[in-house]
Amino acid sequence: MLKTLKLPVGFFGSNCYLAWDTENRQAVIIDPGSEPDRIMAEVLERGLDVRYILNTHGHGDHIGANREIKEAYGAPLLIHQADALMLTDPELNISAAFGIPVTSPAADRYLLPGEKVSFGSLGLEVLWTPGHTPGGVSFYGAGVVFTGDTLFCGSIGRYDLPGGNESLLVGSIKEKLHNLPHETLVLPGHGQNTTIGVEKNCNPFLI
Repeated sequence: MLKTLKLPVGFFGSNCYLAWDTENRQAVIIDPGSEPDRIMAEVLERGLDVRYILNTHGHGDHIGANREIKEAYGAPLLIHQADALMLTDPELNISAAFGIPVTSPAADRYLLPGEKVSFGSLGLEVLWTPGHTPGGVSFYGAGVVFTGDTLFCGSIGRYDLPGGNESLLVGSIKEKLHNLPHETLVLPGHGQNTTIGVEKNCNPFLI
């Protein structure tokens, strides 16, 4: 069974998620944006075996603790190829503009749309959902979808940043996310949880 823990981290309150198989404790860490010691303390408390570090996109507030997490666990770091250069360039990942330059290790490999990232008996399907960034992805499986900064409760991601595209973002949501079951739990990159059904019927940016 999949279990998740949300950890809002850093100045921007970016949601980092631990997701694990309750049977064997194999886990992934999604978007470790900051506060690596806090994230690792939660991993230790739950006795998790971290298999992958997954980035939904390359902005600094979602990748800021990649280095420390990777050094601690040796887990492969995965991101879509279109956002890969953002990992190592504070100008591209926009962190330099806020005076807190972030550099992450380079990706160990690139996420491919439609692949499943497996841990334990579970798997998260990679959905390519560009628009907030060119390489934005969501991860879907076991009744939940981690949407990064693509879809929020009552809102959508910014598209006015470098590489953003409004029509591409809205299209990604309607074509990739709206097709998921209505009861699918949406775990976004910022803010509170929601469901696909609620956002499909009530999100003012999508109606």
